[in-house]
Amino acid sequence: MKKALVIIALSVLVVSCEKKAEVKEVKTAYVDTSVLMKEYTEAKDLEAKYKAQSEEKGRQLQAEINRFKQDAANFQSQAQANGQAWAQQRGAELQKREQQLGYAQQQLAQQLQQESGVEMDSLVSGVKKFIKDYGKKNGYSYIYGTGDAATVLYAEDKYDITKEIVKALNDKYKAQPKTDDKAETKEETKK
Repeated sequence: MKKALVIIALSVLVVSCEKKAEVKEVKTAYVDTSVLMKEYTEAKDLEAKYKAQSEEKGRQLQAEINRFKQDAANFQSQAQANGQAWAQQRGAELQKREQQLGYAQQQLAQQLQQESGVEMDSLVSGVKKFIKDYGKKNGYSYIYGTGDAATVLYAEDKYDITKEIVKALNDKYKAQPKTDDKAETKEETKK
């Protein structure tokens, strides 16, 4: 009886040792974030939008600067003819205009930077959320980022899913209705 118990105990021990814990496969990939932002259509559209705004507002400001330069050139030729008192008064006015133009340039640059920064932050947040959802949907345990802010120093190319993410993001962006363009058009017609 004792031998039977020992044999049963040993057989239970052997069977329990043979059971292995199931190891879940860890699926990983990475996205080159600098490539993603260069090839993502919404990011390109956002960049083009602010470049166009900068050029348009810059042209208006450049016209003011050109008038100022012309007035400054005329001032030098008229200064001798109109006397020192006139030259001092007109010179002070020109200096004031020059300062105002400098402030206007700074203000324009800051305004465009703030506006684009807000939209770019929103875009980046949306991309991060999309990648998170993509990872969950496709069974990834980890998706790393590489590029300008490198968090992965090396990875095999076979783990690069940048093209898949760019395609999926672009498809999603194309499918969205263009409500922003319609709202901007309505605002421009009101002006």
